[in-house]
Amino acid sequence: MKPNDALFRREAARLLATLTRAFGVENLTLAEDVVQETLANAFEAWSYNGVPPHYSALLAKAAKNRALDVFRRERTARKFAPEVRRLIESEWTLRPALDAMFLPDALKDDELRMMFTCCHPRLGEDVQVALVLHLLCALGVDEIASAFLVSPAAMEKRLSRGKKLLAESGHLFELTAADFLPRLSAVHRALYLLFSEGYHGASARAVVREDLCWDAMRLVRLLVEHAPAATPATYALAALMWLLAARLPARIDDAGNLKDLFEQDRSLWDEALLAEGTWLLEQSASGEVLTEYHVEAGIAAMHATAASARETRWEHIVELYDALLKIRPSPVVALNRCMAIAQHDGPAKGLEAVRAIPDPGRLAAYPFYPAVLGELELRCGRTAIARGHFEQARRLARNDGERRFLDQRIEKCARKAHS
Repeated sequence: MKPNDALFRREAARLLATLTRAFGVENLTLAEDVVQETLANAFEAWSYNGVPPHYSALLAKAAKNRALDVFRRERTARKFAPEVRRLIESEWTLRPALDAMFLPDALKDDELRMMFTCCHPRLGEDVQVALVLHLLCALGVDEIASAFLVSPAAMEKRLSRGKKLLAESGHLFELTAADFLPRLSAVHRALYLLFSEGYHGASARAVVREDLCWDAMRLVRLLVEHAPAATPATYALAALMWLLAARLPARIDDAGNLKDLFEQDRSLWDEALLAEGTWLLEQSASGEVLTEYHVEAGIAAMHATAASARETRWEHIVELYDALLKIRPSPVVALNRCMAIAQHDGPAKGLEAVRAIPDPGRLAAYPFYPAVLGELELRCGRTAIARGHFEQARRLARNDGERRFLDQRIEKCARKAHS
């Protein structure tokens, strides 16, 4: 196996969390440098020889050795975290202390600690979320900028300001702190965005990035397994991820083409993930607050329990989208609601709903806005109009997978026009 971006991104996040605890958040830049050096050396070696077994342990060992070198070289010249300052004074205590930090359970705690450290109350929630995506999920500046619909330069400035404030704060967040829950919503949002970036394929490289989905699921599982963070909203977010991830085997065919919900072979859906997602959704019902994650998971569960698109309870899905719009008004949510209306009341009603979306200009760059119009016009039998919408959608497509998907729709219009 050759090294790939997904492998290094996952390992970078783990190592950065632990090295930041070792060095102290005031030395965040130093921790980033050590991680980058560790991964660069591994990439160079493994590009020729392949990724070795137990690569995660090997990377942890290499990072730990570099951390030892840093401590030995700079123990008198740099201020380190208080909890390790006394340990680095002696070689007898330094190595055992670092060994303990790199144990598997400690690595998990460090990732949790880092997630909540990024959500410092002096930062706006957008900056908090961006820091989680960058430091814990190792997404690049361009990817995060795309998710927030801002320029890479603007996102770079946000991240720099956020890192500076974290460094100035001088301490990592303690998982037992009293202000744990107020930071949880930003953590939820970051992991939701990470999963969505993988599942909905806004990347120019791929229509679906399963590695991002699995990373988001791994991190949300840390929340579920940490009792104070295992709130009903956390369970609902986990349920949503599991129920959607169950469909991943059917979202792309053998030729790499995107398949929408109506075309998917449901026998390929992962039954184990569906069962666990259903259980997680049941656990989320213990609270009194209905969150956007509860509603979205409910919609996913409706699809999961239906034998086919035709047998789906579309009237209930429309009601759930109505509830979701009240919690989180969004033109994309409104567009999804229109497709549910079309399934329940017919394509003409769906088109009426699309035209009633407030401020449609916010969807101007979204390829699936004209794609929905094309689909509904096609169902109404207006193939020429439908083709025009699909061609517009193709011009907005973000990757080859979306372009192939829309090419199929354009070809379908051509066939119907000549039949």
